[in-house]
Amino acid sequence: MLNIVIFGAPGSGKGTQSDLIKECYHLTHISTGEVLRKEIKDETELGIIAKGYIEKGQLVPDDLICDMLDEALDRLPKDTKGVIFDGFPRTIPQAEALEEILRKHGWDVSFLLDLQVEDDELIKRLIERGKSSGRADDNKETIKSRLKVYHTQTAPLADHYRKKSKHVAIKGSGTIEEIFRRITEAINKRGDAQSLHN
Repeated sequence: MLNIVIFGAPGSGKGTQSDLIKECYHLTHISTGEVLRKEIKDETELGIIAKGYIEKGQLVPDDLICDMLDEALDRLPKDTKGVIFDGFPRTIPQAEALEEILRKHGWDVSFLLDLQVEDDELIKRLIERGKSSGRADDNKETIKSRLKVYHTQTAPLADHYRKKSKHVAIKGSGTIEEIFRRITEAINKRGDAQSLHN
């Protein structure tokens, strides 16, 4: 199983690169945001509880997200070659929880791909994205505060995986193709990824 955590600041290209990795290595892409929206839409027990938190403007607790992830992993086909985790974990307690969930299934995190992009470029990308998507949170002030939250709360996660020798830094600037080439080189170097192309 090739289980990859894709990691990076808002605007670093996680979604774009996840799609390319998924196609290339035949992996399942699990985005916690999408899992959450689906559970709410399907009005599952977990979705109804999560909706209650969101409607009060509160964050959905980690244990609830973990239960949803656990169920998503249970539903994977038997011949699954691996998973890309996008949007989770974001903190060290979440990383430990994910490791626990995977252990239950007899799996482990293979490594974390850290898309590294300078803040100036991230701001530029997000402002451009805001123009085309109309997302209200893609304005300069909000972007700066989101990046500050990322650096203080989420960046320690890189150290957590570095200590386990599972941190892979990827230069996240350049064209989509250039970045993807760096990613495939890193994945192929980390083990028997070649067989996953088949």
